[in-house]
Amino acid sequence: MYDMRSAAIAPSWLARLPAKPRVMLLGSGERVNIREGAERLRPTIDQHVEVVLADFHGEHDLSTPAADFAIVLGGDGSILRAVLQMRELQTPILGVNLGRLGFLAGVGPDELASVLPEVVAGQVRIDEHLMFRCTVLRDGVPIAETLGLNEVAVFAGPPFAMLSIDLYVDAELATTYACDGLIVSTPVGSTAHSLSAGGPILRKTLAAFVICPICPHTLTVRPVVDAADRVYEMVVPQPSPGTTVVVDGRPLTTLHSSDRVRIERAEPTFKLLECRGQSYYRTLRDKLGWAGNLYRK
Repeated sequence: MYDMRSAAIAPSWLARLPAKPRVMLLGSGERVNIREGAERLRPTIDQHVEVVLADFHGEHDLSTPAADFAIVLGGDGSILRAVLQMRELQTPILGVNLGRLGFLAGVGPDELASVLPEVVAGQVRIDEHLMFRCTVLRDGVPIAETLGLNEVAVFAGPPFAMLSIDLYVDAELATTYACDGLIVSTPVGSTAHSLSAGGPILRKTLAAFVICPICPHTLTVRPVVDAADRVYEMVVPQPSPGTTVVVDGRPLTTLHSSDRVRIERAEPTFKLLECRGQSYYRTLRDKLGWAGNLYRK
């Protein structure tokens, strides 16, 4: 599979960095620990960069500010919200983990003082990650559309009866799932809901989607990995009143029987700053608590 790092933008991006880069400072201000963390870390941040915009309430359109990169304080939820705010213009993100798990927020708050000088000095790479566009069509007419980073999920909703969900790949019927829901996930999202539903972990830079049913009725049904350049569509012939399309944890719309949920690769890519010492398997070990050899001392 094509590894998106071959299209790295780090060299040209680093060449444009000013001595004191312009930065957007973002986070979920509804959470007390993030507000307190922002106050504690602000002197360190101001020492190395110029903050041109601070948004802790998700109020600003981030597709227009002229910033070299964004510092997102919090966890992966804060990063997902920032990505949605940036829309078509994705600014590179440095994630500082003030949350719990934080697969994307790879920098600890105590590491920021040493990491920021490395970023300013160009001792960093930018990994580009697959994003998708989700469009819901009713009788062929789009009724809802959004960019996403993690996943599209169709959930049964009230009255919580099992659904039959038709999956089409490039307009060809692939299969019909009998399940509680269906997830189409990016590699970044493969460590989120898809993993909890029994899906595989994909390296974040791969260009692929995971199709993972939730509690399938047939035990032989297993998650499938396929190329990102295909068009995926989900159709629920007989939805429940509460059957809903959810994108990155946010409800998009409820479904009618004629609706098609289309997922396709988006032109924008999610750009994540990766510093020295950060690696794919180290992240998995640290975040998933992989103990390795139980007898090793």
